[in-house]
Amino acid sequence: MAEDPREILNELNTGVGALYKADSERMQAWRDFNQANVKPGALDRKTKELIMAALGLSVRCKYCIVHHVYEALKAGATREELIETAFATCHMGGGPVVAYTATLFLDAVDAFAPDFAK
Repeated sequence: MAEDPREILNELNTGVGALYKADSERMQAWRDFNQANVKPGALDRKTKELIMAALGLSVRCKYCIVHHVYEALKAGATREELIETAFATCHMGGGPVVAYTATLFLDAVDAFAPDFAK
C-alpha cells in the first residue's frame, strides 16, 4: 500500500476542520449544500456515494476517492458494488483510472470494508 487510506481520510478531515476555522460561514454553507445533496430522493444515499466515488476516481482525487469509498460503504455499498463502479469508471476513463483503481481505490475498499461488515 503506497498510501494509507485512513491517513488520507484523517488528513482530509483535519484540513476541512482548519478550513472551518478560517471561514466558518462559507464552510457551513458548503456543508449544508453537501448534506442536501446526499439526502435520499430519486436516488438513495448509497447510489449517490457510488457515483461520487466514481467521479473522485475519474478525476484522480485521492481525498475524494477515500472519502466516498468510506461513505459508500457506510451507506451500505458492498465491495462488489464498489468494484463494479470502479470498472464502469475505468471503461470511461482509461489507463489512469485503472491505475488508481488497482491501487488507492482497492486499498480504500479493503481498509474500510471491515468497519462496516454486517
